[in-house]
Amino acid sequence: MHVAITGASVGIGEALARAFAAKGAVVSLVARRKERLDAIARELSGRAFLHQADLSRPECATDWIAPAEKELGPIDVLVNNAGVQNVEPTELAGVDAGEMLLRLNVLTPLRLTRAVLPGMLARRSGAIVDIASMAAITPMPGMYYYNASKGALANASEGLRGELRGTGVHVVTVYPGPVDTDMGRKGYEKYEPSLTARLSPVGTADGLARLVVRAVERKKARVVYPRSYGVALWFPRIARWVTSRFSPPIKRLSA
Repeated sequence: MHVAITGASVGIGEALARAFAAKGAVVSLVARRKERLDAIARELSGRAFLHQADLSRPECATDWIAPAEKELGPIDVLVNNAGVQNVEPTELAGVDAGEMLLRLNVLTPLRLTRAVLPGMLARRSGAIVDIASMAAITPMPGMYYYNASKGALANASEGLRGELRGTGVHVVTVYPGPVDTDMGRKGYEKYEPSLTARLSPVGTADGLARLVVRAVERKKARVVYPRSYGVALWFPRIARWVTSRFSPPIKRLSA
């Protein structure tokens, strides 16, 4: 099984690379930090194709697919994981940085999916895994661009699943809540201390990766992690009210 993972050099992407490789998959790992990709590949038991790329440039996002498939065979599983998170008061948010976020978090995964899907459909097998966020269901204050990006990706992913029913290609939409990664920790530093933040369940990248691998194996539609956040999928209006009412306030500095 050939699994391609974007944003594979740190955090959730790194954990996914290790989890799929542990199951015997060959992996294509794409990220900006080549030295981190090299270090991860040395620790994996199977074969790996590595590609350094700035995926915030969608026009270059698919350059690695042909050489990866030449080396490891057709991509069986595409994991759209690469993404960034900006946490700041909306009136102070950088427009250029926000639009870069939208390109990386939305346009690049859509372009990658469009690139690999014809081959999967021809083979009548394959999986698309989209790492969305609970922010798609319960948008957080101070994440104006991030909320928009993850809402867009989640909706594209959910819609594609229905479209592909009966084709042999399935789609897994992943909704991580708080996960203990560098990106997650840096994000929470932007909020004022609060009891809500201290009491919120926080998962691990390895724990999420195991659930994603299982979802691919069992052709599950969604992964919510930590699992206690699953209630938000069933009662989104209530969950959004709770998030809006009890989220810690964003730290505001003068512009």
